[in-house]
Amino acid sequence: MAAPAPTRSRRLLPLSLGLFQAVLLLFFALFVTYDKPSAQAEDANLVANQLYGIFPLFQDIQVMLVVGLGLLLTFLPRYGLSAVTHNFLLLNFSMQWALVLQGLLHHFHHGQVRLDLHNLLTAEFAAVTVLISVGAILGRTSPCQLLVVAACEVPVYLASEWAIITRLGVLDVGGTITIHVFSCYFGLGVSKALFGAAQRSMHPKETPTPRSDLLSLMGTLILWVFWPSFVSVLCQPGDAQHRAILNTLLAMSASAVTTVVVSSLLERDGKLSPSHLQNGSLAGGVAIGTVADMAVPPAAALALGSLSAVVCILGFRFLTPLLARKLTLQDQCGIHNLHGLPGILGAVASCVAILVASEDISGSRFSQVSPVGGNASEAVGGQWRDRGAGGQALWQAAGLAVAVGGSLLAGLLASTMLRLPCLARPPEQLCFDDSLYFKFQDQAESPGPCGTDEEGALALKEQV
Repeated sequence: MAAPAPTRSRRLLPLSLGLFQAVLLLFFALFVTYDKPSAQAEDANLVANQLYGIFPLFQDIQVMLVVGLGLLLTFLPRYGLSAVTHNFLLLNFSMQWALVLQGLLHHFHHGQVRLDLHNLLTAEFAAVTVLISVGAILGRTSPCQLLVVAACEVPVYLASEWAIITRLGVLDVGGTITIHVFSCYFGLGVSKALFGAAQRSMHPKETPTPRSDLLSLMGTLILWVFWPSFVSVLCQPGDAQHRAILNTLLAMSASAVTTVVVSSLLERDGKLSPSHLQNGSLAGGVAIGTVADMAVPPAAALALGSLSAVVCILGFRFLTPLLARKLTLQDQCGIHNLHGLPGILGAVASCVAILVASEDISGSRFSQVSPVGGNASEAVGGQWRDRGAGGQALWQAAGLAVAVGGSLLAGLLASTMLRLPCLARPPEQLCFDDSLYFKFQDQAESPGPCGTDEEGALALKEQV
């Protein structure tokens, strides 16, 4: 006797994840190995120094993604457990999937993939794009749908990053264009195509509570503290990395102060909006990524941080309602305001910085390590000399156009897979609710007439 449809849908998640992990294990057993240890003392010391230099920054990024970003998503009062858990699951799934693709594309030599910490770091950057993108559809999608988004987005990100950094020679050490802008418009493309043209009213479970806002603000503070590590980790150690850390701290400090100013001025009673604090305080870190390791004056970093906070908050106040009303565009976490608008601002800032930079400043800029592996400084430096400042500024704009247009189109196409009935999209009445995916003690002791809430929800899904 066949299992009922709700049960089959519920079992899709563990079965698909189990199959994925088994295939990955087989791939690693056959093809993946570590670099051979160096026999020479000077080489061994160099490897050790590189490890000690990158691993603390890598740990900071882990805290950002697992704890900071997870808590940032808990502003939905009845969906906090799901938000943190799904964020953690997507991080691990996307990172492993990116390791496989990166290994086959960039690190496959003589039948083996050489794995090191740099590979793991760049795979996490691919995972970051997924974590940002799903913010647009948070709470209205099932875990299976989120995994499909990750499976589709990671290869598109790798292709986009290769085209923008390697082929176009765009300068973007902090991932402003390749990560933040790309992930924002991929997520918006998925949201637009998935939810169509239907105008959606405010869901009763969407309203944050003081407790959920406090947890989300704690996530903001964790992200704020560790963000300089995210921006500077791919810089060459030394002056470039030092500049990236300083510029990021200045930009984020300015965005935090400006957020309080603008949020208070926008309200007649002068009170602060929690959503403004949760997002505007981080906008400077998004915008500074393209110019972080350039020898720009400290005042420029402060100005960019302040301007990015203004753009972010005005986006929440005016642009998000306008897009929802005119384009019926759903953006649950406001990723367009935190990642899209400050990302575009950062790309414009990079064009301006390149045009006004002297030869000494521009020459010191080419210290970026390519995310796909290896040092990109010589290639990019040669492109600068061939193009000149004006030419490089045009290529920065071209990279922004590729990131926006390519990701938006890819998101629209990827969303077609999310409509498969087997992926069990939750019905509107049961969105933003942890009980749809988690069994709590009171449910275990007194189940309802339909069994667990999840089974009841999926049964309702069959009827809708």
